[in-house]
Amino acid sequence: MKVSPISASAGISGFESPAAEYSQLAFDLDELLIDHPSATFIARACGDSMQGVGIYDGDILIIDRSLAPFNQDVIVANLNGEFVCKLLDTQRRLLLSANESIQPVPINDFDTFSIEGVVVRSVRCHRKSPLLV
Repeated sequence: MKVSPISASAGISGFESPAAEYSQLAFDLDELLIDHPSATFIARACGDSMQGVGIYDGDILIIDRSLAPFNQDVIVANLNGEFVCKLLDTQRRLLLSANESIQPVPINDFDTFSIEGVVVRSVRCHRKSPLLV
C-alpha cells in the first residue's frame, strides 16, 4: 500500500503536491489488522448497541478466536443461537451494550452460550462495497 500524506495548517493558500512526501509503507493491511490469521474471522456489525465503543451499524469487525477474553473486552458470542457483539463483564456474568438505552443481558446457567472470539479491530467503510452486499 502506498500513501501520500498531506499536512495542512491555517493560513495556507493552496496546498502542497501530494507527491512531495510520497512514501510506501513497510506493511500491508493484513499485517496491520490481523495478528493470528488462522484464528481470525470477519463479521459485519448490525445495530447501535456498541456505538459507545466506536462500533457502528455496518462496521466490519475483525475477531480473533485465539485470544482469551478479559473482563470488559468486546466479544462476539453465540447466546441461545443468536450472534451478539457485546462487552463481557466476567465478574457479574453479564453482556453489556455500549449504549445506555440497552439493558445488560445476564448469562444464565440455562443459556446456551459460547464466546466466538474477541473483537480486536473494527473498520468503517465510507462508501458501499459490492463485496459487502
